[in-house]
Amino acid sequence: MGLRTVLVVLVHAGLIGIGVWLLVIDIRTHRLPNRIVLPTLLAVVLLAVLDAVAMGESGALVRALWGLVILGGFYALLRIASRAGMGGGDVKLAALIGVVLGWHSWTALAVGAASAFVLAALYALALIALRRATGSTRIAFGPWMIIGAVLGVAIA
Repeated sequence: MGLRTVLVVLVHAGLIGIGVWLLVIDIRTHRLPNRIVLPTLLAVVLLAVLDAVAMGESGALVRALWGLVILGGFYALLRIASRAGMGGGDVKLAALIGVVLGWHSWTALAVGAASAFVLAALYALALIALRRATGSTRIAFGPWMIIGAVLGVAIA
C-alpha cells in the first residue's frame, strides 16, 4: 500500500469520526456547529489542493471545487426558498460534503446528494406511518446528508 493510499484512508477515517460527531449533535440539537463544520471544510479544501499538487493532476481538485459550488449552492437555494426547512448549518455541511464527494467522482456526488433526500423522506414517511410524527415535524437533515455521503463514496 502506497503512502497516498494510507493518507486517503486516514483522512476518510477522520471524516467519518467528524461525521458521527456531527450526526449525534444534529440529532440532539438540530444544529451543525460552525466551530466543527467550517474548519473541516477548510481542511478538506486544503487537502484537495495538496493532493492535486502532489499528484500533479488537477482533475479531482476541480471536481471537488465544483462539488462545493454545486451542492453548497443547491442547499443555499433551498434555504432561501424555505428558511424554516433548511438550516444554515445544512448549507455549510453541503459545501463540505460537496468537496469530498466531488473529489471522488461525479457519480459519488450525484449518489451522495440524492441519497440524503431519499433516506430522509423514507425516514419521515416511516415516522408518519408509525404516528410518531406529522408532516410538520422537524427532522434533523444533517444525519441523512452524512449517511448519503458515505453511500456516495462507497457506491462510486
